[in-house]
Amino acid sequence: MSGFLGVVVSDSSLEGQIPQVELRNLETEFLVARKRLGRVTLSDLSAVMLQFKNFSELFTEQEIRAILSESDLNMDREIDYESFLQAYIDINGEAQTKSGGQKFMSATSFLKTSTTAITQSEKAFYVSHINSYLGEDPFLKDFLPLDPSTSGLFYLAKDGVLLCKLINVAVPGTIDERAINTKHILNPLEKTENHTLCLNSAKAIGCTVLNIGTQDLAEARPHLVLGLISQIVKTQLLADLDFHRTPQLLEVVGEDQYLEEIWGLAPEEILLKWMNFQLKKAGYEKEVTNFSSDLKDGMAYAHLLNVLAPEFSTTATLDAKSPAERAKLVLEQVDKLQCKRCVTPKDILQGSTNLNLAFLANLFRNRNGLSQEKTKHSYAEMMTDDAETSREERWFQLWINSLGIETHVNHFFEDIKNGWILLEVLDKVSPQSVNWKRATRPPIKMPFKKIENCNQVIDIGGKLNFSLVSVDGSDIVQGNKKLILAYLWQLMRFSILQLLKNLRSHSQGKEITDSDIIKWANNKVKRSGRTHQMESFKDKRLSDGIFFLELLSAVEPRVVNWALITTGENDEDKKSNATYIISVARKLGCSVFLLPEDIMEVKQNMILTLLASIMYWSLNQRGRAKPPSEENNSTNQSPSVVSEDGDYGNNLIDDASGETHE
Repeated sequence: MSGFLGVVVSDSSLEGQIPQVELRNLETEFLVARKRLGRVTLSDLSAVMLQFKNFSELFTEQEIRAILSESDLNMDREIDYESFLQAYIDINGEAQTKSGGQKFMSATSFLKTSTTAITQSEKAFYVSHINSYLGEDPFLKDFLPLDPSTSGLFYLAKDGVLLCKLINVAVPGTIDERAINTKHILNPLEKTENHTLCLNSAKAIGCTVLNIGTQDLAEARPHLVLGLISQIVKTQLLADLDFHRTPQLLEVVGEDQYLEEIWGLAPEEILLKWMNFQLKKAGYEKEVTNFSSDLKDGMAYAHLLNVLAPEFSTTATLDAKSPAERAKLVLEQVDKLQCKRCVTPKDILQGSTNLNLAFLANLFRNRNGLSQEKTKHSYAEMMTDDAETSREERWFQLWINSLGIETHVNHFFEDIKNGWILLEVLDKVSPQSVNWKRATRPPIKMPFKKIENCNQVIDIGGKLNFSLVSVDGSDIVQGNKKLILAYLWQLMRFSILQLLKNLRSHSQGKEITDSDIIKWANNKVKRSGRTHQMESFKDKRLSDGIFFLELLSAVEPRVVNWALITTGENDEDKKSNATYIISVARKLGCSVFLLPEDIMEVKQNMILTLLASIMYWSLNQRGRAKPPSEENNSTNQSPSVVSEDGDYGNNLIDDASGETHE
């Protein structure tokens, strides 16, 4: 067998500076950028390079552009892969200088993923967090506290119970714990169900899990388990960094800033703004731009604590002879506030990004130093949407973030106004539908460029047969919520129906209709021996949840524990059933983002997504199990997509019984 030759570059000096495995990673990044942009110029690289985590923590896009312009004044020049490598090396050199001469970091370690390297200190923090929040859990208390110096965390994570419970700590009520398999000894299938429930629920609270599978969790691969835990804990710690939940945060907005500019900030960015706002009060002249190098000497922390806790402040912290001594004094001051440390002096000196972020988030939760007066907060309260719009906003934000597109949505309506994210979504659900040469990547200063992006969004929607009467790109730019939501409902529906259509072993490539889904669901339930039926996605009888439970039981008889089900005669019972339905669906492997209220109120669109997700899972399971010879066994006699018994095609395996219908 021939050996691997690797990535070949003509400039040997480049190959000598970057290990072969990193050349491959960087080549992938370059090809992805070129595919997206059509051609890559030096001007494009500033945004591309920000995808590397170590660069994004140290530089702004403008700073990267300045570094690139030093070597070549023609920023519109198209570059090849080797020029891309040289630019990467140049920026990495500046990064080493700015971060104190750290050694060359691999490209994969820079990527904004959930699997970056976790230090022993971080592991110790996560173990402490778990011990603190789950120590009294009825099931886990027999296994806690964990010792951070051992592999106990990974052993306990193998059955999925711990991770599911941790998600409920981060966002209470996400998982109905009745759906978790909690026997002391679980078989492999039960463990897989727990891990599937965990991953689908993690997506539902905004975590990125595209590169993590159930097998990874079952084997407790340390970097993946800790990467997922870090995201879950981060979600919990940053929950209050939101202008709706903490309207006092409007104080940190400068007089020269538009509220629209800060409304779309990520929680981490809001946390930095808050810190700099407080540091300005203390007379600290430097701006903190990251959670690493800017905090290493402890000076920013010392000034911050002087503002937040003047009763405990001393000049000794600022006058400390060394950063190590100052870091120690900072943490002693924090102890007096009875605020969880999260970091050690060594972590501060080493610039641990995740631990510094956790430390600041805890400090914000305990003592944020913001005014409690209502007068300045009225705008934030006014911006709170009605419950219906907020719920739909949540659905779409979670759905879009689950697709694995490059841009992460933090604040839905603000983030999509320039059209770029919508183009990314369209490219994901309808590949090659976007003309990237006509698109402008953020940040976009010229309004007409935003309209161009949004006009293309509308054009593509028209080609996909969306109903877009009297809608144009300016409606999206102006934030017309009603029209934006209407467009996205059609886009989500298109995506779901395409998934079903692409199961050709069942649909034979035919279009799937709403009536096909309803017919499939009714026949599934009927053939399982149950009696409930549905007339439409608006059928009010669905509010008790019984039909969905019967359907879930029909596609996988083991998955529903009928002893836990109520009759659904009152709102409390309906909510109990609805909560259980969502967790059971996720446990099966359905990626759903609805809330219990959506089932109770029979929200037509969300009922469609729930049923379609169950249908997709069921048909996909049978498709995987089908022998290859069956694939070529179908004939041309297929007058309808769904046969009378609810299955696809006329000569295809039924996904419930395994019988062949002639």
